[in-house]
Amino acid sequence: MKRRTLALSLFGISLLFGQSDADKRLDAAADMFTETMEMKDQGIPQDLLNKSHCLVLIPGLKKGAFIVGGSFGRGFVTCRSAGGEGWSAPASVRLEGGSFGLQIGGSETDLILLVMNETGMGKLLSSKFTLGADASAAAGPVGRTAAAETDAQMRAEILAYSRARGVFAGISLKGSTLRPDNRANKELYGKEVANRDVVTSGMTPPAGASKLLSTLNKYSPRKAS
Repeated sequence: MKRRTLALSLFGISLLFGQSDADKRLDAAADMFTETMEMKDQGIPQDLLNKSHCLVLIPGLKKGAFIVGGSFGRGFVTCRSAGGEGWSAPASVRLEGGSFGLQIGGSETDLILLVMNETGMGKLLSSKFTLGADASAAAGPVGRTAAAETDAQMRAEILAYSRARGVFAGISLKGSTLRPDNRANKELYGKEVANRDVVTSGMTPPAGASKLLSTLNKYSPRKAS
């Protein structure tokens, strides 16, 4: 009985620390997005943000090499709620592999992906997809308006942005794979759950997501047509 009690206690402690880690990443994603949107004329165009179907936020993406090299990061995806008002509970994702088309220095890079249509959303919520292969992706234009968009950016299912050492820019992530982070989802929701179910079923967000969701609602509360 004592061994069983000890095992359960250790399991509870491990869940506590896991949840704390996930909460820290949620807060880091919220802070990253706030700092990005406060960059005035250097940030994500507001009209593109308002038209996006989903967002992927990966704070502290780690790069394996300078100029070209692998990458690894853990973050979250959230999509517009039914009717386009508000944002869904966040689901956990991992980004792995591939090479940056633009390197701007620093050992870690914050990454934001705007998913611009339902096709891109469907691929995003699949078991795994590769940027530039399974889903068209382009470096997103920077500035408060999207007047500088190219035809390629207009057609892209995903627009990618990065920030390192105070520099914010569009970035190419061709060859990187994005997949669900099942372990992190279990930490957040206390059970195994698919990303599609988290995002589309109206699941109640965990308490740790309140800062992130309030931040997203502050800057883009409703999807533009």
